[in-house]
Formats: sequence, structure tokens, C-alpha cells
Amino acid sequence: MSKIVAAGVTALFITASPLAYAQTAAQTPSTREVREVERLTEAEMAHLTDARVDVVKSALQLTADQEKLWPPIEEAIRARARDRQTRIANIEKEAAELRGRSRLEVLRDRNPVEFMQRRAEALTQRGADLKKLADAWQPLYQTLTADQKRRLGHLAIVTLHELRSGVEHRHLQAEPLERDED
Repeated sequence: MSKIVAAGVTALFITASPLAYAQTAAQTPSTREVREVERLTEAEMAHLTDARVDVVKSALQLTADQEKLWPPIEEAIRARARDRQTRIANIEKEAAELRGRSRLEVLRDRNPVEFMQRRAEALTQRGADLKKLADAWQPLYQTLTADQKRRLGHLAIVTLHELRSGVEHRHLQAEPLERDED
């Protein structure tokens, strides 16, 4: 039982650490020029992905037969992380191109069709990554014991809670910034 608790606490800290990092970075002055949030490096993101993979694998305490089913899951997790980093880099690139322009200029020159196409491509990629992950999990999930399924469910709940908290935190942080610009 203590291993389960340790794995859950570790998962919580690993999922919460980027949020704490972002919160610290978000507490800098709120001018448009200074507001740029520091991003994790590729090496830091790879380390974070490694830690997440290790937490899930440790929490499940896989048997030797189950271990054979793990590599596709790990690859799907890593592919999702790489694709997410690519999406973030693309967004940062687009934001950098818009920097220095007023909101009015950006709104006047926007192309909603191109925006919808870019958004559709991003969602399609995210959907494909999620499908690949679900397909990779299917064979292993069928072999999990009730206890392993419970631990996996707990990790999923903790992760989703932290993601939701992070989104809410970003929205709360963005509100004062938007008012500062007006």
C-alpha cells in the first residue's frame, strides 16, 4: 500500500511541477514585452516525460508477461509529448510573428479560414495521438488485475485534476493581463 501512496504522491508532484514553474514565471511584471513565459527546454521536457512514464510503470507494478506489452504504450506516450512540443513551438512562432502589432492590426488582418484550418490540423493530430495511445493500452489493459486498474484509474484522476487546475490557473492569470492592456 505504501508503494501505491508513494507512486501517487510522486505522480502528483510530477504533474504539478510544470504548473508551479509556470505560476512562478507568470508572476513577473505584466507588460506585453516582459510577459513571455519561460518554457521548459527540450531536455527538461524529455526528463519530465521519462518521469511520467516511470511513475505510471511503477504504479502498475507490471508482471513479466505484462512488461512485454509496455513498449508500444511508452512509445505512444513519447510521441504525444513530442507532438505537443511541436504544437507549442508552432504557437510560439506564430505569437512571435504577431508581437509588436496592436490588437487592432491583428484582428483586422486575421484570416478566420486559415485559423480554422490550423486548428483542425492540430485537433486531428491530437486525436490521432490519443487514438494511438488508446490502441497501445488496449492489450495491456486487458491483462491488468483489478488492483492495477484501480491504481491506473487513480493516476488518471490525479493527472486530470492537475490539468484542469492548470487551465483554470492560466485563465485566472490571463484575466488581469488582458485588463492591463486595455
